[in-house]
Amino acid sequence: MAHPKTLFSVIIPAYNYGKTLGRALESVLCQSGSDYEVLVINDGSTDNTEVVLDELHAVYPGRFRSVSRSNCGLAATRNYGIHHTGGEWLIFLDSDDELDSEALSNLRSTIEANPHARMVVGGHMSVSENGSSRYRGVNAASSDKMSTEELFAGYLLRKTVTPSNGATAMHRTIFEKVIYPEHFRNSEDIPVFACVFANYPCAFVEKPINRVYKHGDSLRHNTAYAHAVGAQLIDAVFDRRRIPESLQKYRQQFTAQRCLSLFRTLYMAGERKSALSYYRVAIKSDWSALFKLSYTRKALKCFLGQ
Repeated sequence: MAHPKTLFSVIIPAYNYGKTLGRALESVLCQSGSDYEVLVINDGSTDNTEVVLDELHAVYPGRFRSVSRSNCGLAATRNYGIHHTGGEWLIFLDSDDELDSEALSNLRSTIEANPHARMVVGGHMSVSENGSSRYRGVNAASSDKMSTEELFAGYLLRKTVTPSNGATAMHRTIFEKVIYPEHFRNSEDIPVFACVFANYPCAFVEKPINRVYKHGDSLRHNTAYAHAVGAQLIDAVFDRRRIPESLQKYRQQFTAQRCLSLFRTLYMAGERKSALSYYRVAIKSDWSALFKLSYTRKALKCFLGQ
C-alpha cells in the first residue's frame, strides 16, 4: 500500500501497448512533487509489455510498481488498481497516452482551492494519427457554476461536460459507491462519471492534463462490442442505487440517444436489421428523435432496403 500521505495514485492499465508504455510511465515519473505513486497493471498482454516493464524497472528502480494478470478487460483492471493503491485521489492513465508536464501541479492547486470537490476535471490535448494536436477544454468557467442536475444532464445528454480518463482525478471515496462494470468491454467509464456528477461536488481546471492519442482501431467502432454492451448501458447508468430519483427523468432521453448511437454504428457496419431495431427503440423512447434528420434518412434507407 502507499504511504498515508500519498495524494495521487496513477494507475496505468496496459494491454498490448508495449511500444508506448514507456512514454506513458515516464510522463508520470517526471511530475513535480513526491506525493504520488504509480501502478502499472499488465492485463494479459501478448506483445512485449512484460519485457518493457522489466527494462523500465531497471531504469527506474523503486519508482513504480507493476503487476501482471490474465486478461480481464479495462474495467476489471481499473478496479484492481483501486483496491491495490492507497492514494487519496486516483488518476487512470491509458498506456498509449501521457500526462502533461504540469498535470499533477495543476491538479494539486485545483484540489487545494476546492476542498469540497470529489472529482477534478481538466482538459486534454487530442492527438490524431497524423500527429496534429488540438486542445479539448472543459468550459471551466461555466462548468464550475453548474448545479448537480446541470452537470449530470450536460454530461449524459448535451455533451457540454466532457470528462476523460487521464485528465480526471477522482477522490477515493467515490469508489465506495460505484465501481467500473466488469461485464462491459467498452463504455465502462460512463456509469462511473454519471454517478459522480449525480452525487458529488466537482471542480474544473481549464488546462491540459494529458495527451490522448487517437487510433482507428478504437473499441467504439467495433460492432461486436456494440452488440455486447448494447442497451445494457442504460440500466447501468440509471441504477437507482446510485442515481437519485430526481434525475431518473432523464432516462428516456438517454435511452433514445444511446439507441441512436447504436443504430448509427450498426448502420455504418452494414448491419441494417440490427440497426433498425435500435432505431425503433429510440423513437419509442423519445419521439423527437424523428426530427434528427441524419438518423431518419438512414432509417428510411434501411426500410427501403437501399
